[in-house]
Amino acid sequence: MRKTCLDCVYEIAKTDPRVFFVGSDLGIGTLKEFKAEMPDRYFMEGVSEANLIGMSAGLALEGKVVYANTIATFITRRCFEQVCLDLCLHNVKVRLIGNGGGVVYAPLGPTHLATEDIAIMRALPRMTILAPADATEMRRMMPLTVDHPGPIYIRLAKGGDPIVTRDEPFTIGKIFPMREGRDAVIITTGVMLQRALIAAEMLHANGIEASILHCPTVKPLDENVIRDYAGQAPVIVTVEEHTTVGGLGSAVAEVIAEACFPAPKRFRRIGIPDVFPDQYGSQDTLLARYDITAEKICSTIEALQNGNRYH
Repeated sequence: MRKTCLDCVYEIAKTDPRVFFVGSDLGIGTLKEFKAEMPDRYFMEGVSEANLIGMSAGLALEGKVVYANTIATFITRRCFEQVCLDLCLHNVKVRLIGNGGGVVYAPLGPTHLATEDIAIMRALPRMTILAPADATEMRRMMPLTVDHPGPIYIRLAKGGDPIVTRDEPFTIGKIFPMREGRDAVIITTGVMLQRALIAAEMLHANGIEASILHCPTVKPLDENVIRDYAGQAPVIVTVEEHTTVGGLGSAVAEVIAEACFPAPKRFRRIGIPDVFPDQYGSQDTLLARYDITAEKICSTIEALQNGNRYH
């Protein structure tokens, strides 16, 4: 997915002279064609993420569209003030590409795990948050980021993820229903769509039909679609590769709490608890450690269907 994203930046830049790329201490060879063909629009900043944001903001204030790329934890935690004041306050067209959203960098430990990046960016006015599910969705999404107003945070997975989205036009701010069912609603973002689709098949085998809502745009959230689907089902479950504090689950909970449905809903968030992940390993082993699996989605919905609110 990362390669697809950067390849898209290169392709867009070839036809749009406004497009600049600013990386922060990325590997040798990153976008080498961009560097060779458009050296005046390619910069590799050192290990100073606050400076990365300042450079990008300055270019954007001069009318450029800037794609700034580094590891997700560094582009969210380390330079939060610059993102807030230099980008969001001025509403400039800087696209923050965060490598390794979630627990992708599991071998490197908690310092590199972007488990609260969505929460950080959700708190900022004017920030758009995008988390595509696979490389083909990334390819459909990227051209729309050029002229979208204000700053954008693009959350990247590790790459090589199965293609699970449909070949349909992408719209920033739109939720994509992936499956229909009246018994429950599963709401996901990013690569968690894969697990949701597997869980829905497991539930189907057990006589439970679940809708799936894929949210590649976490902010602004398509609240009308969530209200429509949640209003028709008694059970709602969110799934995210992110802490349950402040992410997609929290955003959906806010929508449900304010919807004033005539009948009560049974709702649960599946994600990383309010902890620093304390083990090394792989993305899959950490997700399994925190029960972010298709099996957990399935058992949670079954328990809520049976009236067990504390599963």
